[in-house]
Amino acid sequence: MIKFLFKGIIRDKTRSLLPVIVVALGVFLTVFMSGFFRGVFNDMVELNAKFTTGHVKILTRAYAENENQVPNDLALIDVKDLIKELNIEYPDMEWVERIHTGGLLDVPDESGETRAQGQAIGTAVDLLTPGSSEIERMNIQKSIVKGGLPKQLGEAMISDDFAERFGVSLGDEVTLFSSTMNGSMAFMTFKVSGTLRFGSTILDRGAIFMDISDAQLALDMENAASEVLGYFKTGSYDDIKAQQVENSFNTKYSHEDDEFSPLMTRLEE
Repeated sequence: MIKFLFKGIIRDKTRSLLPVIVVALGVFLTVFMSGFFRGVFNDMVELNAKFTTGHVKILTRAYAENENQVPNDLALIDVKDLIKELNIEYPDMEWVERIHTGGLLDVPDESGETRAQGQAIGTAVDLLTPGSSEIERMNIQKSIVKGGLPKQLGEAMISDDFAERFGVSLGDEVTLFSSTMNGSMAFMTFKVSGTLRFGSTILDRGAIFMDISDAQLALDMENAASEVLGYFKTGSYDDIKAQQVENSFNTKYSHEDDEFSPLMTRLEE
C-alpha cells in the first residue's frame, strides 16, 4: 500500500507536490512555534524564579498579604537560625536571604546639596562573599555596563539609565532615602562601584543593588530579611518536590493565628 502511494506521488507530481508542500510546511510551523513558545515561557519562569519567587519563597504571613508594599516592619527575624534549620531539613536545596526596599535616590552636588532625585528600587543580596551564587543567579556580572561589583561595604551598583539621566559617575556618592524596619527614616549613602542594565524597564529605571550586610545595618534589620528563597541544587524546578517541601514546612512552622509566623509558597503559585 505504501509502495503504491509512493509511486503515485512520484508519477503525478502536479497533483501531489502542492499537498506535500502544504503538509510539510504545516508540520514545520507547528513544531517550530511549539518549541519557540515553550522556550519563551520557560525563560520567563526561570527569570521570575531567579529575581522574584525562587523555587520556593518564605515570608511572614503579614508580609505576604502586603508584599507589593515591601513592608519590612513585617519582615522575617532570626533568619540565620531559620536558614540553619532549613539546611538540615532540606539539604537538597540552597537557601538565600534578600532584602527589598524602596525610596528616593538622591544625587548631591559638590557642596552636598541635592542636585537630582529619582525613585529607586533597592535590592540587597550577598555581593561580597567570594563565589556568591547570587551574583551568577541574578546575572549581575554580565549585566554590568561600567565599573564592577562592590568590593567592600558602603559600595553599591545603580542602573545605568539612572546614572546617565542624572550624570552619576563611578566613585560618586548617592544616598538612598527609605524607612527602617522600625518605621523611622533611613539614609544610606553609597559609593557607586558600577552601573547595571538588565533589559527590564522596572529595574533599569532606578535600581540600586547593595550587599545585604549594608541593608541590614541601615534598615535596623540585623538578622532579619524581607524573604528567604529556596532553590533546588539541580538548578531546575520540580513542582512535586516543591509541593512536598511547602507542605512539610508550613505544617511545622506556619500558624494561621500568628501573622508573624513564616509562610512558604512555591513557584507554581
